[in-house]
Amino acid sequence: MSAKTAVVTGAGSGVGRAACLSLFKAGYSIALAGRRREALEETVKQAGVAGDRALVAPTDIGDPAAVESLFVSTKETFGRLDLLFNNAGGAAPGLPLEDLTYEQWQTVVNVNLTGAFLCTQHAFRIMKDQNPRGGRIINNGSISADRPRPNSAPYTSTKHAITGLTKSTSLDGRKYDIACGQIDIGNAETPLASRMKDGVPQADGSVKPEPLMDVGHVGDAVVHMAGLPLDANVLFMTIMATKMPYIGRG
Repeated sequence: MSAKTAVVTGAGSGVGRAACLSLFKAGYSIALAGRRREALEETVKQAGVAGDRALVAPTDIGDPAAVESLFVSTKETFGRLDLLFNNAGGAAPGLPLEDLTYEQWQTVVNVNLTGAFLCTQHAFRIMKDQNPRGGRIINNGSISADRPRPNSAPYTSTKHAITGLTKSTSLDGRKYDIACGQIDIGNAETPLASRMKDGVPQADGSVKPEPLMDVGHVGDAVVHMAGLPLDANVLFMTIMATKMPYIGRG
């Protein structure tokens, strides 16, 4: 796998960092995209890899020009693209739906949905023309791609939309040998999710602590999905803390 190359968005923390650490360990070279250069550099430092296997690329994935620059740099640096992990995402404040502003809604849509679409477009353009042809795209869907949390309309809406993007990408990629799958993650222990230990709102109006799992398991799951031959695909995978609320949010 030493010749494999990847783009990982949101690579400076949480799930994105965990995925990078696992992919580096599996032999990938990676273009790490995220808003903060220092966070991306910390991911590379933690991986302990040679500099020629890492391209640190500060990127606002909601900006079409920045996304284009990311993929041009990836192609120039590594020569090809085997994997895109569309992981970057954000959420609006946990406000009642009727109190959210247009700007709060649009910010989440730009990052979670439009950003993933833009990255997918550029990945297609590289993957369909390279030799050997093809590649794999993995989208971070989240448990919220199937079931919402209270006061999460922008995040949940975009994650449901990611499921549609995954299905369309999987279908439209067939003729180019591009496989696409989605990983739905529940309660991985990251700085963002650590608050769940102290209690988060439930569907019945109560506030309860929720169990978490080691985020490293998510990175390993991404490597498993990525490591399949292109004639096999995990279309949807759910990986979650075993005892977290999920089915009916119970």
